Amino acid sequence: MPSSASPSRLRVLGSELVGPYTLLRLERDALEPGVPGQFFMLEAPGRQLPRPFSLCLAPSGELAFLVDPIGPGTEALCGLRAGDEIAVLGPLGHGYRLDLERPLLVGGGIGIAPLPYLAEQLGGAPPVVVGFRSAEHAEAAALLPGAEVVIDPVLVTELIEPGFDVLACGPEPMLEAVAALCPTAQLACEAAMACGYGACYGCVIEIDGALKRLCLEGPVLDAQRLTGRVRSQVPVVARSAVSA
Repeated sequence: MPSSASPSRLRVLGSELVGPYTLLRLERDALEPGVPGQFFMLEAPGRQLPRPFSLCLAPSGELAFLVDPIGPGTEALCGLRAGDEIAVLGPLGHGYRLDLERPLLVGGGIGIAPLPYLAEQLGGAPPVVVGFRSAEHAEAAALLPGAEVVIDPVLVTELIEPGFDVLACGPEPMLEAVAALCPTAQLACEAAMACGYGACYGCVIEIDGALKRLCLEGPVLDAQRLTGRVRSQVPVVARSAVSA
């Protein structure tokens, strides 16, 4: 459940480019950062519906989100300037379990978004493997110092060794491959969202063999809870909610 039943108005502190992505920094105000893997619904200026984003960084007094400008909503968010204000609701959903003996963080593309905050909450130095489709996109690995990085056509799953507690976030094919390799992995999954708290039923996917709302059950789920393929409709929460 969100820390508040209604959105808060947060002031933009600034933004910076990280490769092709934008790191949007907001003043935290009274909002808590929540558990890594949870998400926030951010107002997209000029658009009717908010966009869901996983938290990337939570320095003192701030909430920072990694945004991929792929459509009108995300482009509007990337265009925000210091002093602007937007409505923010969260934290929402269920994040990663952190009581692990040998965590390994696995990310693909904009799916690295929740990993910096996750790494911090795990003690700051868990092993991390990340994959990108180009060298430009791989510049975002700077948010994860020490991470092993691969670029297409090399697959990030080629870096996963047995014996780790895998926490993954990335595109559907990557999550499918991770689930096949690591049945006990925790996966940050994706589905279209409009509200973030179960009212719109826009994020229904198959979980535990039945159709359930991802925003309430997840977005982080144990791999064994996902029957068949790991499904997504549009890229949202797991990739820092990079919907249009």
